[in-house]
Amino acid sequence: SELRDFMEHAKQLPDWADEQKLVSAVNFNQKRGTYLGVLYGFASGMMSTVIPKEARAVYYSKGGADMKDRITKTAKLGYDIGSLNAYQPDGEMVVTCVKTRLAHAAVRHLLPQSPHWVNSAPEDIPISQADIMVTWHSLPTTVMRNLTKWKVPIAADESEGFLHSWQLAAHLLGVEDQYIPSSWNEADSQAKQVLDPILAPTPEGIKLADILLSLGMNLDLTLLSRPILGALTRFMLGNDIANWLHIPTEPVWTPLLETAWGPYVIVREGGLDLGVPEEAYWLFDEFLRQFVLFYMSELRMPINISIPVINNPNHP
Repeated sequence: SELRDFMEHAKQLPDWADEQKLVSAVNFNQKRGTYLGVLYGFASGMMSTVIPKEARAVYYSKGGADMKDRITKTAKLGYDIGSLNAYQPDGEMVVTCVKTRLAHAAVRHLLPQSPHWVNSAPEDIPISQADIMVTWHSLPTTVMRNLTKWKVPIAADESEGFLHSWQLAAHLLGVEDQYIPSSWNEADSQAKQVLDPILAPTPEGIKLADILLSLGMNLDLTLLSRPILGALTRFMLGNDIANWLHIPTEPVWTPLLETAWGPYVIVREGGLDLGVPEEAYWLFDEFLRQFVLFYMSELRMPINISIPVINNPNHP
């Protein structure tokens, strides 16, 4: 009965939820969905491997034993928040957030029982509200930083709607409203305090990054090869992080991304032909298509976010 009461409370939207802003969020996601898939996967997903507390928590918890399953469940959050009916009664986002919150609770209970985690982690209990907000900034704040850097034109109401959808996600994941940024400027300022300074390599994060970069190797998707995924990670997150993760500079893809991605985005946004080589345009477009298909094919199947009952069995 206590659990039922908790879930009934946890699934309630706050009184500041704004239906019109959520409509604008849908418009944003429809227009930018392809970019978002790649940004969630690389700017956000790979960044998680250099967030020390998160990397250790993932590596030593059950999720670290099956990274494909773990990132598929994480991708479900990005998929659900971008759906047409995300926060509607028939949508999935509220359910996904409450299930994720319960899974986090189990990890908080289990990880302190792991001597491997205890011996490597500076905190006594994992996944605090502060930790959730660090991860939050690796998602919407990092996405908006990259879209701004790429000069992707975004209508003000759609920008505000996208932020609002993630503000609701933070609330439903258990973060107190006082810690949730009220604007993009506040989000960027908070990220400069809590995210940017703490990024660092760890043995666990380096191993997780290696696993993530190898996920496309056994698939019949030529543009998800390890060198290309590594080059995209370096392009998205910069040389320092790529070097921390032992990702080599790719002689073909690294300079191609650096020189042609900006013009490609402008062309894709309806600008004039700015001299993007036809081959480069096709490669970028095909990469985006394959990457989204790779994850969306998983999301077409039922994905169960379950409460873990063990830590990583490889590190009991």
